[in-house]
Amino acid sequence: MAWKSVKAVLLDLNGTLHVGDAPTQGAVLALKRLRMSGIPVRFVTNTTKESRRALKKRLDSIGFGIELNEIYTALRAAHSLIRQRHLRPYYIMEDDALLEEFSDLPRSGEADGSDASAVVVALAPSKFDYATMNRAFRILQAGNPLIAIHKARLYKRPDGLALGPGPFVEALEYASGVRAEVVGKPEIAFFRACMDGLNCSPDEVVMIGDDVRDDVRGAMDAGLRAVLVRTGKYRSGDDSLLENTGGVACDTFASAVDMLLGDDIS
Repeated sequence: MAWKSVKAVLLDLNGTLHVGDAPTQGAVLALKRLRMSGIPVRFVTNTTKESRRALKKRLDSIGFGIELNEIYTALRAAHSLIRQRHLRPYYIMEDDALLEEFSDLPRSGEADGSDASAVVVALAPSKFDYATMNRAFRILQAGNPLIAIHKARLYKRPDGLALGPGPFVEALEYASGVRAEVVGKPEIAFFRACMDGLNCSPDEVVMIGDDVRDDVRGAMDAGLRAVLVRTGKYRSGDDSLLENTGGVACDTFASAVDMLLGDDIS
């Protein structure tokens, strides 16, 4: 299939379009060009430190014009799962995301989480302390499920790479013997949910991201095409993980858009 036959694009955010409050090189103009081409765009992120509304506000301030309903987050998927299963979780999550995205759902009302029926873990740097982790461990020991909004090993901050929630989720798995159910990227169900309403097949959709495992390989496992960008959390040698997969690597999101819109690309 030629790249010009792509009918929709899923885009990672942090590390791909921006790092912190700064866009990656040429990203603002590249997104405008992609929109002008008429190809539908959705923003697919594991970001859990902030709500969709806060994320939109920050992205708009950078220069990206993004609609709230274009943002598909792992938080949104977790909300659906918790509602469907009638869970009362103990959340390890930053307050902004918790209060805005989960305010309509039950939650543990006890300080020690003794009334919780699940543990939900997001990226929450201010919450990853011994007392919090130990409460979560005890809830799991009582036979309750562990839900990881995602298990990213790391993420990109303006001051460098930082630990993602994955190491903390795995610590709870190791200590409790409970295997986490992962909601966001790279889960196939998450990518498929992000495609709802696009009216195209998975192989007509391309995912662009900076994480070779969660963004690129995850998308390809779901049947999508994928482009790895050498920004954000990209590390030298990640390209080798694309060998014989059909995945492609580009220097930046802007160069990926050049490739997608180029008439001579096949």
